Amino acid sequence: MDTANAPTLTEKPGRDFIREIIDGDLQSGKHDHVAVRFPPEPNGYLHVGHAKAICLNFGLAQEYGGTCNLRFDDTNPTKEETEYVESIMADIKWLGFAWSGLYYASDYYEKLYQYAEELINKGLAYVDSLTPDQMREYRGTLTEPGRNSPDRDRPVAENLDLFRRMRAGEFADGALVLRAKIDMTSPNLNMRDPVLYRIRRAHHHRTGDAWCIYPMYDYAHPISDALEGITHSICTLEFEDHRPLYDWVLDHITIDCHPRQIEFARLNVAYMITSKRKLIELVKGGHVSGWDDPRMPTISGMRRRGYPPAAIRNFMASTGTTKAGGVVEFGLLEHHVRTDLNLTANRVMVVLNPLKVVIENYPEGQVEWFDAENNPEDPTAGSRKVPFSRTIYIEQDDFREDPPKKFFRLFPGGEVRLKHAYYITCREVIKDDAGHIVELRCTYDPESKAGVTPDGRMVKGTLHWVSAEHAVPAEVRLYDTLFTTPAPTDDFLNELNPNSLEVLPNALAEPSLKQSKPGDRFQFLRLAYFCVDPDSSGDRLIFNRTATLRDTWAKVEKKQ
Repeated sequence: MDTANAPTLTEKPGRDFIREIIDGDLQSGKHDHVAVRFPPEPNGYLHVGHAKAICLNFGLAQEYGGTCNLRFDDTNPTKEETEYVESIMADIKWLGFAWSGLYYASDYYEKLYQYAEELINKGLAYVDSLTPDQMREYRGTLTEPGRNSPDRDRPVAENLDLFRRMRAGEFADGALVLRAKIDMTSPNLNMRDPVLYRIRRAHHHRTGDAWCIYPMYDYAHPISDALEGITHSICTLEFEDHRPLYDWVLDHITIDCHPRQIEFARLNVAYMITSKRKLIELVKGGHVSGWDDPRMPTISGMRRRGYPPAAIRNFMASTGTTKAGGVVEFGLLEHHVRTDLNLTANRVMVVLNPLKVVIENYPEGQVEWFDAENNPEDPTAGSRKVPFSRTIYIEQDDFREDPPKKFFRLFPGGEVRLKHAYYITCREVIKDDAGHIVELRCTYDPESKAGVTPDGRMVKGTLHWVSAEHAVPAEVRLYDTLFTTPAPTDDFLNELNPNSLEVLPNALAEPSLKQSKPGDRFQFLRLAYFCVDPDSSGDRLIFNRTATLRDTWAKVEKKQ
């Protein structure tokens, strides 16, 4: 990993149990360096849980001046595609990380095969002809020990011959498997003679049709780690019961390296699901627009929604690394998003639901260009010019014909300031035949140019606006959580939020946004943070709401 250009964190990770283990291994002299890896299976798009593992592994390499490999676990050709390989690499790069080495489990197919023959020759593996149903029956239960397969005591020579013929393609898919010979009475079901190889005629995205037998993950993974010289194999808690098998494989083959497997609790975020099966159902069922739908918990979805990679890295650091599972509040993620965008996003004016305002005493045909600060949090962000003319648009919600108490925006006879511009006063309300308000007639005070308070009078309301003559048409997509419940169940399709997306097709933006590109992030003054969507075209901008301005998590945190 290129630690010189590694991303920095404003939220520093604490000293968790993984770092304590690594510290101990370094201090004892067991290791003189740290080598970790991120080993995704290329059978789908990465989600927020994977982001946790990415930040943890690459972060450890950065912290200890070590290495972090990217290795694709491509041992199941029926589910893996090059598309997923490319998307995973793009996600890791976008998060700000660079791998030390790029590997595939398929790089080791020949070595994995040779190690399997070594186990057979040692009498530690055998070819089994039990059907899957019979194998489940012989396996036993959590309270009952398993039974030995009738094939368990095949002679070594016969096992070796059958295994080689399996490789040569002499048997049908599923006819035979290679199993480890461990202990059918073990209290750990993973140690009851697990399958190491199966026959599967499927085209592999890298090796094509060169192989018709494929190794199981629990066999390929520890050997791949060892071949790469990994010191610490970090994985999630569901692999804790697999650790004895991880160690058994490495203990019984001729290999120099024996990595240490360490498990941590996976990340669960409220209102999100990370089950690949459920995510596929959402996509294939048309409940979302695709894997990168901004409501999805995928890294590509979060990128499209406008989440900055630094915010995701800081969020992951703030959640800590423990053995105890739990659910992290969605508000904490948004808090880190807002914190980053407050510092980095330029402020602009966009009207989501326009209401026409004609300033009757402003000269027709006149245009003024006002200086507008891009970001008050960033002195280097500079400024831009915003045009002002006789006809402008404001938000419909910023006007009330019959205002409630303490309504400090515009109403008949009321006066407000237009951001960067003048005071205006509403003089007349124009309605259509149906009684809907379609236009306001106002006057302005030419002595009230931005920064000036004429006659010392102050107004309590300041509105954003856009010049009608210069406005850029835009579509705005308001995203909310995909689910109505913070912990979606197996009935998740009935828990979908019907209001997770609202499309506003008639928004109007200030002209500076005409030059914006997909991925650019902004704060729409008084509204929320937004990101330019890839669907945008030259003549029509599309913005996705990233997060609202109100930070509820900060208030919760303050009370704690």
